[in-house]
Amino acid sequence: MALPGQPQGRLADPQAGRMSSDYFLPTLPSLLASQGQPYLHRDLSWLQFNERVLSQARSNQNPLLERAKFLAITAANLDEFFMIRFPSVLKALAPGGKRPPEEMAQAIRVRDMILESVARFHAKQAETLDLLGAEIEPLGFHFVRRTRDGEPSHAIGRRVFEEQVREWLTPQQGFAVENLRALQTLQTAAVFPSGLWFQVPRKLSPVLTVEDDAAGQVYFLFLDDLLATHLGAAFGANEKPSLLRVTRDGDFTVDFRTDDPDEVDEQVRSSVRMREVGKPVRLQCSAKTAPRMLNDCLRCFKLVPSQIFPTRAPLGLHGLFAAINKLPEARRVDPKIFHPAFRAFVPQTCRKKANVFDRLKKEDLLLHYPYDSFDSFVTFVRAACEDPDVTRIEQTIYRTDGHAPLFDALKAAAKRKKVRVIVEARARFDELNNLRITNDLREAGVQIAFGFGALKLHAKIALVTRREDGVERLYTHLSTGNYNATTAKHYEDFALLTANPDIGQDARNFFDSVWKGAVPSKFKVLLSAPTSLHRRMLALIDSETQAARQGKPARIFAKVNALVDENLVRHLYHASRAGVRIDLVVRGACALVPGVENLSENIRVISLVDRYLEHSRIYAFSASQAIYLSSADWMPRNFYSRLELAFPVVDPNLRRFLEEVILPAYLTDTQKARELTPEGTWKKRTPASIPQAVLPSRESTRTRKPPLRCQFFFEELATREYTGTPLEARGGARPPKSAPAAAGAAATAAAGSAATPAAPVAAPAPATPAAAAATTTTTAAAAATPSPATTPGTKATAPPAGAAPAPSAPPTAPATALPVNAPAAPAASAPAASATPAASTSTVSSPSASPPTQPQPKAPAPVQPSAPAPPPPSPPPAATPTTPRAPAKPPGSAPATGPAAS
Repeated sequence: MALPGQPQGRLADPQAGRMSSDYFLPTLPSLLASQGQPYLHRDLSWLQFNERVLSQARSNQNPLLERAKFLAITAANLDEFFMIRFPSVLKALAPGGKRPPEEMAQAIRVRDMILESVARFHAKQAETLDLLGAEIEPLGFHFVRRTRDGEPSHAIGRRVFEEQVREWLTPQQGFAVENLRALQTLQTAAVFPSGLWFQVPRKLSPVLTVEDDAAGQVYFLFLDDLLATHLGAAFGANEKPSLLRVTRDGDFTVDFRTDDPDEVDEQVRSSVRMREVGKPVRLQCSAKTAPRMLNDCLRCFKLVPSQIFPTRAPLGLHGLFAAINKLPEARRVDPKIFHPAFRAFVPQTCRKKANVFDRLKKEDLLLHYPYDSFDSFVTFVRAACEDPDVTRIEQTIYRTDGHAPLFDALKAAAKRKKVRVIVEARARFDELNNLRITNDLREAGVQIAFGFGALKLHAKIALVTRREDGVERLYTHLSTGNYNATTAKHYEDFALLTANPDIGQDARNFFDSVWKGAVPSKFKVLLSAPTSLHRRMLALIDSETQAARQGKPARIFAKVNALVDENLVRHLYHASRAGVRIDLVVRGACALVPGVENLSENIRVISLVDRYLEHSRIYAFSASQAIYLSSADWMPRNFYSRLELAFPVVDPNLRRFLEEVILPAYLTDTQKARELTPEGTWKKRTPASIPQAVLPSRESTRTRKPPLRCQFFFEELATREYTGTPLEARGGARPPKSAPAAAGAAATAAAGSAATPAAPVAAPAPATPAAAAATTTTTAAAAATPSPATTPGTKATAPPAGAAPAPSAPPTAPATALPVNAPAAPAASAPAASATPAASTSTVSSPSASPPTQPQPKAPAPVQPSAPAPPPPSPPPAATPTTPRAPAKPPGSAPATGPAAS
């Protein structure tokens, strides 16, 4: 394979004793997981992701306090990284193993690179906080740091310290460094040179807020700075304290081998206690901590010097997120400070409980959070709870906020019908919350079961059984995200409500199996981990590979939070070499290296960090006509260590909406998307870097062209109730009364691309695996209903800002054809005429005739490598029988607020 920028040409293969021509990456040896293999190290790649989050804190496309929230998220992400991921790096260096010297050297190199990168990152965090503080102060918001007597903020800080902090602090004398062993994870100690010291309780908020309504000012006071400034004077010490914060290994799991709820409760609580006192892995400290103190800490905690991080930034920087979110609505009206409030759409189907089941019998409902309201799901559950014909309600819980209307309805229903809830009590950082909710539900009569064995229950599924005309009918809700009303306002996810009988039977199989402690399998249409999901993904990739080798159109689209399964990456490399065009949207860690000649030149990888946390997972395969949404990332843990589900999108209108609107919007974002280069670095996307096959038609005046900020585009679609998209044909959509710019979203979109002339809002042209891959003309009616003999399906996962042209008309669907691979349906089964005025016929240029125009860096003359060994054979994808459905409906923790949240 030809590799850009490699000065030496080839890397040595120590095992073969010769120069290897396979799998080496020229300019990124520091990012590789192992020498000479084309896989980026997942932790180094994750650190790059956190850099992308930090870049949003420095982007003037985002309102100022939204930028500050991004900065706080980077700190929360690092806390979780050191608790969960970094311990595995250290364990690879544990003595007593028999690892080869080169592997040990690689492990040491990765550890050192992580620590060096984090040290530089801390400096950028401190600099960013200073920049934000200077920009926000003229607008009446103050990040109060170290102050001097006589300054107004000094007096405010002293008052806050005396009223809210001092009473929680107990002085201790005779400090010895061994005292620090008593600190729990992420707990801070304040130590004076005299020997006076304090353990700072974690219940104290790391950032405290004071609002001066008379002066119109808001002060954010960091607990660290209050301690450094006022603690000595309060307790008679004439010196400044050193602040030390310890992070411990929190990577503990519980293997349930019991059905006894009391034993489950104790096992979970024991695991949480272990996390609090695990082995120290990081020590943060204030910038001027004495070297002698740091040397003592190294000895006490058995750390290497680079595991200690002196920093100018507050140790509790993560707390800025919650402090900003607590500001009242009256403080959120200035678009220079906050994003305009967005009101999520509630589909007609879910506006009245009485409508839900009748509408779902006619058409499926796709919800796109946060653009569609989580209240739609709550309405579905409440309708089931109150309907006398519903006999059974079942649901999983992984992370939840204990949303009162939802759980109150379930508890009330438990008195009249069977209500079963399967809880994953081991959801990291949510364990105690889940136990509390479990006990509350059980006391109300809800039947409770837990995830079992070593498998975590990560699937998001609810099932309602309803008696209709003497026959049981099943209504299923499946989601890529958690049943959490709070995060549903901030996380991007998809959910499907359906009365599809095949999906319903699979849901019944799932609940019955898990309830008995068995791994569910033998599904009709659903894919599950750990039984079939990984194998099926490889088979679908191989089907695209085979189609490309036969000269047929072949494309793959995947959107995931992380892509680190090397076996799957290897199959993607082989698909690329066969000519399959592959588009990947990977929010976080990505092991795959795109754009490398003779290896991955047909693969593009982008990442999106914006106002909302991109959290949905979508898998789409053109040749197989398969589109799945899922709870599972492309990671070994999701394939083998969790109970996961991927569910097909069968309804033709929902498929078209994903293919023609959602996927192209992601692929044409040039405001917040970053693209992974063959060197392993990330660059800002430009319209010129988007292949022509992805761009909207040049002749179409109704289609939005780059620059595009897809999250704002999705807001506009929801505000206009999806008028002009394939969802307009559903029974629940109503055109807006007028077509002015959507309040907030459109105005902000226009602000981000002022140089771009206003254009009508429209869905971008198809750029999906199922988008046209050869010159063809297809009628909407002929392509609307997939053949029952084909596998149905697809699947789909953010923070602030950016811009798109201000809309001058309601969004309209692109004037492009449906997927060329979509089989023509018999005329009798064709749905009503498409609501897309110009979508009935269209010609799409052939991407297979001209490969994607992906600019590659200049490289020295390539050394021709031998082809890598083919991956192990996978069984061909079996056709999955499906039931064609009627036309569709509206698309409706560190802390779990950070982009690292699962």
